[in-house]
Amino acid sequence: MALKDLLLKNRSYRRFYQEVKIPFEELKELVGLTCFCASGRNAQPLRYAIVDTEEKCEVVFSQLTWAGYLTEWSGPEEGERPVAYLVQLLDTRVAENCLCDDGIQAQTILLGAVEKGYGGCIIKAFKNEALRGILGLPEYMNIRYVLALGKPKETVVLESMKNEDYKYWRDAAGVHHVPKRDPETLIYTD
Repeated sequence: MALKDLLLKNRSYRRFYQEVKIPFEELKELVGLTCFCASGRNAQPLRYAIVDTEEKCEVVFSQLTWAGYLTEWSGPEEGERPVAYLVQLLDTRVAENCLCDDGIQAQTILLGAVEKGYGGCIIKAFKNEALRGILGLPEYMNIRYVLALGKPKETVVLESMKNEDYKYWRDAAGVHHVPKRDPETLIYTD
């Protein structure tokens, strides 16, 4: 699949077919993709906690906040929740700052997931201390992001942004609409 096709299919999916599991080996393969990513100072300080059991996924789910612009929606219902999480961790024994590695690696994992027929969502809104306790993390591991994964159960449509309105929304049929800037607006000219 061409890069542009992967990018077009890689949306922030928040509803999944909960009955479709992702094998542990495939989750390890997704993490393994990050070995090929650029890394600031080549420090490679990021690690991943793999969460893939139903019980642990349920506990992690309870620590997350979903889709800030969808104020009437508290997150996916039972049967539509992620089947796995990759919790991105910064090992501060290696580096105090991961620079831009976290975003590069999160995007790489999601592109790999799309290539395998899955999808996901990068989540930054979580109860940090509670999640640290659930995962049993030592002091030197800091949570950067939670990547929620599964087989997407929703339709996400990209559309041209109008009047600088960048907020995503859902229509009455549950289709998720995401405004995007037109490419020519991204080039700075004075």
